[in-house]
Amino acid sequence: MLLATAPGMLLPVAPGLLLPVATGLLLAVAVAVAVCAVLPGPPPLPPRLLLAALRRAARWHRRRLEVLGTDVRHSQERRLRGLLPPGTAQGSDDFRERHPLTGGCADGEQGDAVAPLSLWALLRGCWSCEPPLQGSLLYLDALHAAFPQALAPRSTALLSWAPARPRAPAGWPLPTLYCSPPEAGALPSRTAALRVQLLFALRARSLRVLEAGLASELHDALATLRSGWPELAQDLALGRLSPQNGLPEDLRGRLQELLVPDAARAAELRAECARGFEGIAQRLWPQLQVVVVGTAHGGERLYLDALRQAECKGLPLYCPFYRAAGALLGVNLWPEEPEPRFLLCPNWAFCEFLPCPAEDEEEQRTVLLGELWEGREYRLVLTARPGEYRCRAGEVLRVAGFNKQCPVVEPVRRESQVLSVRGESIPEERFCQSLCRAVGMWPGARLIDYVCVESSLLGASSGVCAPHYEVFVELQGLRDLSEGQRYKLDHCLQEDFPVYKSFRFKGSIGPLRLHLVGAGAFAQLREALGSPVPMPRVLREERLLAVIQSTVIS
Repeated sequence: MLLATAPGMLLPVAPGLLLPVATGLLLAVAVAVAVCAVLPGPPPLPPRLLLAALRRAARWHRRRLEVLGTDVRHSQERRLRGLLPPGTAQGSDDFRERHPLTGGCADGEQGDAVAPLSLWALLRGCWSCEPPLQGSLLYLDALHAAFPQALAPRSTALLSWAPARPRAPAGWPLPTLYCSPPEAGALPSRTAALRVQLLFALRARSLRVLEAGLASELHDALATLRSGWPELAQDLALGRLSPQNGLPEDLRGRLQELLVPDAARAAELRAECARGFEGIAQRLWPQLQVVVVGTAHGGERLYLDALRQAECKGLPLYCPFYRAAGALLGVNLWPEEPEPRFLLCPNWAFCEFLPCPAEDEEEQRTVLLGELWEGREYRLVLTARPGEYRCRAGEVLRVAGFNKQCPVVEPVRRESQVLSVRGESIPEERFCQSLCRAVGMWPGARLIDYVCVESSLLGASSGVCAPHYEVFVELQGLRDLSEGQRYKLDHCLQEDFPVYKSFRFKGSIGPLRLHLVGAGAFAQLREALGSPVPMPRVLREERLLAVIQSTVIS
């Protein structure tokens, strides 16, 4: 069925969804046309009308997703046809025969620069297959259903660094949500950007949502609060923005114009920080309902757990999106559940899966979205952009359940973050478990952060010993470790990984070397990454190795 919206413009609509659209979204759009007709150019929708239109569009997409989920094979075939050149689509079986599996996917943007939606961009987007808009609308719908006050104007603070170009926050179709100036996130310095955004967040006592692009960004912003709250309180009291490295003077002046002195809020900040930092987010923002983190799996999981136990204790932490290789693939529709699960949307990308453990890859055939089994793990093969076919995304997923025919998945590990110097293959999540077990044997110690290096990256500086791992850790409660304590980690790895133990016994893998780094070392490392990406747990670049080596204290 086709819906006529304007002269010469026809949009496809599922038959069962025509009436809600016609009576809801188009009514809002018609009013917007009348309101905006007297204004020059293509203005954005007025905030209240935009919210009403977006909520109706979100509900329409939610119902559409339910319809698509009743026949995922058909939905995937249609998506594949949209990704192939016109006239070449012969179905998924022919596609898999013609195109062999390729290596890693090309790097993509984690988020694109966006502008507030114009009237017709919103209307066209409601029927488009573009995942960024659909994902954000589904996020706004899920957030509002679970936390009805979360979409109040200026009630969301954003902590997110994007030095090259603005990165779209989760709720970008509704820019009136945010109390933080967008230019603050584009500063050249990550540390400066997070501090400025934190200052603007502290001004807004009535926050409902605290949002970060990565769990590590929220972790580092709240670490800045821990270490620098006296200066932040002083800036609040005086209504100023202190000079700092990475904050250009002209931009500092423009941002400072948005500040006003607030002695009462500064006094409240001092009082709450003096009480300690457990549950500080809820105490500083009494109306805070949820913490939203764009990416919190893989190397970011450690920070999510730390936030849940300390600064954000008592608050739900919601991870709304699942991305792989720069493509948006799934959405979390369950904000109040403690463990993030993502519904793979069948019209966002064409997905294939290689069952784990891997068989002979020369003979192994991929399975499709509607052929997965609950409880099994799969490696993801992705076709998300025209011309980039059947790319290994480097992600392993576990199927946690189904919503109609759509699988609900949990990310398990990143294949690029596997440790292996002799083919022993120690995944990042299992290495972290062994490390945490070893740290538990060191009295008074608590793990803050870690990163690993394979000795081949060290070159001649690794000496003439057998290939081995080098591990850099930041600890709380210890400034040094004895040789016996350092050996505990190697011993835990031998207990947890028989293949590693066998290689260690034969001498073909040398003993692990453990280094302690100073406080703030990993914030420096994340700054050196140069872009907001999930924290790597295995370093592959010499320049990053040099950064972490320079912070070693023991």
